[in-house]
Amino acid sequence: MAIEINGTATEATPRPGQCLRTFLREQGNFGVKKGCDGGDCGACTVHVDGTPVHSCIYPAVRAEGHSVTTVEGLANGDELHPVQQQFLEHQGFQCGFCTAGMMMTAATFDDEQKANLPRNLKGNLCRCTGYRSIAEAVCGTGADGHKAHDAGAGRLGDDVPAPAGRAVVTGTARYTLDVPAEQLPGLLHLKLLRSPHAHARIVSIDTTAALRIPGVVAVFTDEDAPAQLFSTAQHELYTDDPDDTRVLDDVVRFIGQRVAAVVAESVGAAEAGARALKVEYEILDAVFSPHEALLPGAPAIHGDKDGETARISRPFSNVVAEVHSELGDVDAGFASADFIHENTYQTQRVQHVAMETHASIAWLEPTETPGEDRLVVRSSTQVPFLARRSLARIFDLPEDRVRVVAGRVGGGFGGKQEVLTEDLVAMAALALRRPVQLEFTRTEQFTATTTRHPFTINVKAGASRDGHLTALQLDVVTNTGAYGNHAPGVMFHGCGESLAVYNCANKKVDAQAVYTNTIPAGAFRGYGLSQMIFAIESAMDELAVGIGMDPLEFRLKNMVRPGDHMLSTNPEPEEDVFYGSYGLDQCVALVRDALERGAQRYRDAGLDELGPGWVTGEGAALSMIDTVPPRGHYAHTRLRLLPDGTFDAAVGTAEFGNGTTTVHAQLAATALSTTASNVAVRQSDTDLVEHDTGAFGSAGTVVAGQATLLAAQELALRIRAVAASLTGVPGCVLEDGAVRCGDRVVPFAEVYDAARQQGVELATEGRWGGTPRSVAFNVHGFRVAVNTGTGELRILQSVQAADAGVVVNPRQCRGQVEGGIAQALGVALYEEVRVNDAGRVTTDILRQYHIPSFADVPRSEVYFAATNDEMGPLGAKSMSESPFNPVAPALANAIRNATGVRFTSLPISRDKIYLGLKDAAAPSAPAAELARS
Repeated sequence: MAIEINGTATEATPRPGQCLRTFLREQGNFGVKKGCDGGDCGACTVHVDGTPVHSCIYPAVRAEGHSVTTVEGLANGDELHPVQQQFLEHQGFQCGFCTAGMMMTAATFDDEQKANLPRNLKGNLCRCTGYRSIAEAVCGTGADGHKAHDAGAGRLGDDVPAPAGRAVVTGTARYTLDVPAEQLPGLLHLKLLRSPHAHARIVSIDTTAALRIPGVVAVFTDEDAPAQLFSTAQHELYTDDPDDTRVLDDVVRFIGQRVAAVVAESVGAAEAGARALKVEYEILDAVFSPHEALLPGAPAIHGDKDGETARISRPFSNVVAEVHSELGDVDAGFASADFIHENTYQTQRVQHVAMETHASIAWLEPTETPGEDRLVVRSSTQVPFLARRSLARIFDLPEDRVRVVAGRVGGGFGGKQEVLTEDLVAMAALALRRPVQLEFTRTEQFTATTTRHPFTINVKAGASRDGHLTALQLDVVTNTGAYGNHAPGVMFHGCGESLAVYNCANKKVDAQAVYTNTIPAGAFRGYGLSQMIFAIESAMDELAVGIGMDPLEFRLKNMVRPGDHMLSTNPEPEEDVFYGSYGLDQCVALVRDALERGAQRYRDAGLDELGPGWVTGEGAALSMIDTVPPRGHYAHTRLRLLPDGTFDAAVGTAEFGNGTTTVHAQLAATALSTTASNVAVRQSDTDLVEHDTGAFGSAGTVVAGQATLLAAQELALRIRAVAASLTGVPGCVLEDGAVRCGDRVVPFAEVYDAARQQGVELATEGRWGGTPRSVAFNVHGFRVAVNTGTGELRILQSVQAADAGVVVNPRQCRGQVEGGIAQALGVALYEEVRVNDAGRVTTDILRQYHIPSFADVPRSEVYFAATNDEMGPLGAKSMSESPFNPVAPALANAIRNATGVRFTSLPISRDKIYLGLKDAAAPSAPAAELARS
């Protein structure tokens, strides 16, 4: 029996045990995605005889004799299905990787099901949006869809739709592995054997049995790998991170580390080959907490490295990097304080859970020089140019013999600012001279990529009775895991703006980033700030309570203002960071006013009394972030006028739901007085431009966007000059896709023809180096209810105010804020990568690791301060990672205000609230003994 796919019968026969997802993709239906292969995320949803199923757990053989519809078959020719049209108009997506599955589920809903989306969308997860736009798309309601197709929309401040929107909703957007088989003849698959031990030396690897398995082509071990040490972390300056990693090493330092790579004709054969490898290990002592690792005599995890050469602060003490700095005199500051708060705060490991797992394909491309083929890597990366540089360094290749290209990337959040798959496929492709593909499973994402750095922060803070900070002292220990990727940057950045946002004459920081035999930590949204801000903003509330002052008033007294030096613990401010604009005071006022309105709404509705056992409270937190990473973040744009009067923009930065494609089109359209739809953006390919540092540190708008704006402004001047020479009229101006020269209007296409006749090339380049830098601000507020008997928490109101400068695309920017809030709520309430006493990650599938679903995320009020940043492109600031940072402390402060109990470790789960309240209610031991006597 044949399987009918999108109305056409296929004669292909599923392999024994094959799931429907992989079968459909083999038939070219790339809209069917893999997010989990466990039936947990819904990215693979298709219809079987009109019923939605998760195709990753649906046996393909069961579909024989049935009709299967994928997202590619949802539309009727060029006419979109109503749900596709609604997702397009309401932009119910960001990275879009989950969108096909979301639409396939929603396409079957009746009105009753649409009325209960928390229940009926529980099987579909989105990591980007915060679900508000999805709700509007599913139901076809809401205020945010009406501007999507306005005539003339396309410039600064318009809700321009994402250029890839139609491709996303029809399933034709091409992500990393969405490459037809005929384009990669001879494709091989790579799978990894990973270490079962936390710390061991590899004595021998017997590959005999693996190589006998049909389909296995090669096995790579440490003996085949380059000796070059590098860091998987990617920064403009590779010296920012320690060189402590090999492609394959003879020492393994965490459970899950690569031991050997098996390459085969199929994924199944490669997996069988990995299982057949026989490895003899010499077990070494291991340490699993940074405090153990710092003890005298602890095993030195990278004791074989030269600290100076590898850029490791103290390898024999397991210290990757450290900072010890003091501003003023903290002892004197504490002596003058009327109230001192001291406590230890802890933040947990968190997984990025980008819906597209790490994946790469590598192949060799012939060049004009015989014997010098070029290595091409297609990867799910935020940093194609930095990945190219790392591959060239690892394999001792000239950079011009390496090309890295990214398709559309299915989420990043910092996790794809690493080289975690590219080096392996490159090694195999160079050796075997055939295309090689590697795709991580969801379990590999949890156990063998990176997490957010866990922080332990001891805070001691003092304040005077009149509400001024007198001293702020922090002792910080971060757990970087087995490798130091991003360890220095996360530690230094975390200890930066989190302290600098407050004026205090006496500040001191002692911080250490420490190796342990656990899964490595890396870049994660906020880059150390969210961990530090949780501790500092909790301490600010405790100081306010201690001196009897309103917490927001206390912040207003102490937060930096224009003209103040932004100092962490260095007596000299960073020389390239300025107030390009200042909106922190507006953000505080916006949140305060919104919380007051919310409280009044509850009183008016009679909901302020929730019944016995319930208490309510409010809390807020603020944050500041530099708009660009330090020490240079570079971008290059090429822009040219085309014969039809439209424009081609080539940029280096990647698109993974951050919206940079739309921003580039809008900035160029604004400078060129055209519409965004007339600007075609090509990106994420090292062949397009000279260099781009990458899409991290919220630099997509303020760095890459600035380069595009500069190119567009120069091109506008050239177009005006050509039009003036053509008409003989000086002072020509661009106007609605043409040039007005006096009474004559010259279309851009006519300008192009005139330029060709004059030998003038209407093409320009823009470059920006990421400095000077400004600062952006975010303030979050919550109103919550807590049941003191059960620990249940209800979020009654969530509100964030953001200082994003001039907002290029309000709908898109609001989506970034909402997505950051949703992710931060998961971190605040339940997300945690758990590692057992042996160093093994135990939360290794999605159903064991709770990311926010539709029902978990409240609809947040989002407000923007009215500022215009003099350093950002057309006044814009960054706003991708900063909305994440103040959420957890604001929630902790609201719970403290409601219950009187300070929770000092994340996540603040329901059982933790219950136990904390129970402990707080219990009499102290001396009081209990006195009562018994």
